[in-house]
Amino acid sequence: MPTLLVSPFIERHYRSAIEEIWPELELVVLPEDPTERLPPELLARLDFAYFSGDVYPEYSRSFFAATQGAANLQWLHTFNAGVDNPVFRRFLERGVRLSTSSGSTAQPIAQSVIGGMLMLARPFLRWAESQRRRAWEPVPAAEAPPDLAGQRMTVVGLGAIGSEVARLALALGLEVTGVRRSPRREDDPVQRVAPPMELLGLARETDWLVLACPLTEETRGLVSGEVIAALPRGAFVLNVARGEVIDEGALIRALSSGHLGGAYLDVFCTEPLPPDSPLWTLPNVIVSPHNSAVARGNERRATEGYFLPNLRRMRMGEQLANEVRG
Repeated sequence: MPTLLVSPFIERHYRSAIEEIWPELELVVLPEDPTERLPPELLARLDFAYFSGDVYPEYSRSFFAATQGAANLQWLHTFNAGVDNPVFRRFLERGVRLSTSSGSTAQPIAQSVIGGMLMLARPFLRWAESQRRRAWEPVPAAEAPPDLAGQRMTVVGLGAIGSEVARLALALGLEVTGVRRSPRREDDPVQRVAPPMELLGLARETDWLVLACPLTEETRGLVSGEVIAALPRGAFVLNVARGEVIDEGALIRALSSGHLGGAYLDVFCTEPLPPDSPLWTLPNVIVSPHNSAVARGNERRATEGYFLPNLRRMRMGEQLANEVRG
């Protein structure tokens, strides 16, 4: 009888759905106490595992202790999209199939990006500072921000997140270019698609640079100091990819000097962001603690939209959606 490791939350809320897909599947439930370990004889029987969002971060250690000790594990599905953490590489090296819920958090992350853009495009930071001082300080007409409609956005990465950002930006009247290796498809919500090698040229005509790509050897350091310097004075950077995609030192210098108008940053080279980082105190920077995806619907989207359909595919011997290739 095949076995599946799940959290107590998934067992309580999705047992009937799992049994409907695979009646013969035995559920092994992660202990409620994160310090408790599953017995070795049970680990030896594990075939599949679901790393659901409720497991992270409190139960991550016990979950990975169990799965790494499961010598016969065949498949691991994870709630998150990014699998650049070395722990996932170790599963692939063992021959464990790995699939993700990439796309399940696209809407809340894209909304965070657009929210950050609107805070920077409109005088919200200025108004908030006035509010803290209880000062009635309307923005003078001479200092009014430019209209957002007609400005140019470049989105690096046109996966689920980047595409949703582009769709919302188009609705606000921006001109949007996507950066991706493959050419433009009919349903891409952008006016143009360019390859990564053209990023430096694109930067010169970009008002809003959005980073929504995975961290790979190709994207590590993609937004170099040269690319940042090529951005027009007053341009903005919005990063929900990974901190290592951009030269963080060059970004800080460009923000401090006034070359860049501001930034919304959810990811950083070092996380948690060190207390002495200038990014905490720069007045034109909005920081979120790698938390742009936070939303109550994430667990439902990841489980019902990705894990359960993949469980059905696994039972039928079909190709998994969002499978990571080693």
